Amino acid sequence: MLSIGPLKLDLPVVQAALSGYSDWPMRAVAKRMGAPYTIAEVMIDNFVNSLKNRERTKHFLMVTDDDHPVGGQLMGADPDQFPSAAKRLVEAGFDVIDINFGCPVKKVLGRCRGGFHLSQPEIAIEIIRRVRDAVPDDVPVTVKMRRGIDDSAQSRAQFYEILEHGFAEGIAAATVHGRTVQQRYIGPSNWNFLKELCDEFPNRTILGSGDLFTAEDCVRMIRETGVSGVTAARGAIGNPWIFSQARALLAGQPLPPPPSVFEQREVLAEHFQLAESVYSVQRAAKLLRKFGMRYAEWHPQRERVRDAFIQSRNAEMWSQVLVDWYADDAPGIPPLPEGERASAHQPATQAAMPELP
Repeated sequence: MLSIGPLKLDLPVVQAALSGYSDWPMRAVAKRMGAPYTIAEVMIDNFVNSLKNRERTKHFLMVTDDDHPVGGQLMGADPDQFPSAAKRLVEAGFDVIDINFGCPVKKVLGRCRGGFHLSQPEIAIEIIRRVRDAVPDDVPVTVKMRRGIDDSAQSRAQFYEILEHGFAEGIAAATVHGRTVQQRYIGPSNWNFLKELCDEFPNRTILGSGDLFTAEDCVRMIRETGVSGVTAARGAIGNPWIFSQARALLAGQPLPPPPSVFEQREVLAEHFQLAESVYSVQRAAKLLRKFGMRYAEWHPQRERVRDAFIQSRNAEMWSQVLVDWYADDAPGIPPLPEGERASAHQPATQAAMPELP
């Protein structure tokens, strides 16, 4: 069980916010495959405040009955912009407001957003206070952080100042990525820091993040660090099976076998249909190409299938990949470890890599 304020989740593995990825179709697939809670892709506070009820942008605030519980993640620079944006997300139906203090992307830092706030605790704490005061008491407010701007003693002190005051102001949980902002995605995530954090705050809800590419990784982080739960980010792209696999492992069962080709085809088709219901058919095809490249990692002909998805330029070509490569059933294969996957097809991997919050 994992508790986030009043929310009681039956699996301590949830889907993280993924910029450019965790829209409603991805969340819907993840929920059907066992995710107990998902977080929408990060939205800038003033963007939320300016959103109109237009067909082209309706997907940003899209929440359906099957989506619950779902979190909306906010990022911004000005504390004055956060309260109204948080209220707007609650009105749209989001169950949790998550504040992003972790994004390490250069253009975000340059605009004093995301991970930049770890260098200015007073502003970060003010944002938390303003959001907590703005939304109803029964709506949990959470934060996403990295373990600091860098590895300096000052950065560590600033991290703890924000977290301690955040809990005092009423945040229900904190998700902590084991890398610093300076590291971005280079080098290993420091799981020892997460263990120290759990020892420091034994009665608080701490979720871990970083280097969670498989169900085994998720379970290992929980058991080695003592975190209350984990957020699957890159490891959940093209891999909605991570949730059911983690559920089995945590129940003491063997790791389920990789999904068969027909099981993969079923999820791919469902994902496309969901995207088509939100976007135009051609836009759905373009958006799902990056997902197809990750789904292909499970296919016994992964390289050729991946190349086929890369080459697809429209809905017809995308559908033809399913006809050409998913017509005959066969056992699936486990994806390569992340490091081996990157070296196996470096150029396209970099092109498809999400800038995670």
